[in-house]
Amino acid sequence: MTNTLHRFGDAESFQDDFIVFAMASKGTNNEHTLPRLRRFLQIAVEHKPVNLGDARHGGALRPSTSMNPLSHWKRNITPDFQAVIDGLDHPTTCAAVFDNKVAAEDFIERIKKEDLGLSINVSTSIDGAEQCCNHACIKRHSIGYSLGFEGRTEKLPSSDVMMLSTMCGHGMVSHSMAKKITDWVKEGRRTPEQAVSYLARFCSCGVFNPSRAKRILESAITQSDHSK
Repeated sequence: MTNTLHRFGDAESFQDDFIVFAMASKGTNNEHTLPRLRRFLQIAVEHKPVNLGDARHGGALRPSTSMNPLSHWKRNITPDFQAVIDGLDHPTTCAAVFDNKVAAEDFIERIKKEDLGLSINVSTSIDGAEQCCNHACIKRHSIGYSLGFEGRTEKLPSSDVMMLSTMCGHGMVSHSMAKKITDWVKEGRRTPEQAVSYLARFCSCGVFNPSRAKRILESAITQSDHSK
């Protein structure tokens, strides 16, 4: 089970969404875990992720208490991967997010060779995960399925909003926030890049995928233009 299991979208929508988790088992192999988790993140940076996550402190884009409303117009939106690595101070779940299969495959192959003694979980489409495992000559031992949403699904937000909000498995990116940001982008009040950086900061474990979010927002702009 992973908090990314319920990301909304069909298999095709995860073509640029690969999350690789690393964690230790409490009471089994969690002694001296910090250096191994830090090594996991350092190797991930070499393979050009779009986000890194530390479940205790967040991702490469984080909120700040020393801000005012005007700051958002000129805020630095460059992910700070080193801050995630340096801030790791307690055994936790770490994650690396990639926006292409080749990078994810190469990273998983590298992690296998490093043999860090950590549990590794790959979250993407089933076919994408299978290909990553095959590339690294790993036989997967399990699959987690999401059964989707049941009931009065007509009450759910639009698919664009659902895809954006469910990229935070802990529910920290609300439907209302995702809709507001999408509307701002459609109105030209924010660029997709700015909008993505706002949403990513709310994800408390750093598994929000900026590349996928940008693609979703750009698609929303195109659909809006066609409807005029």
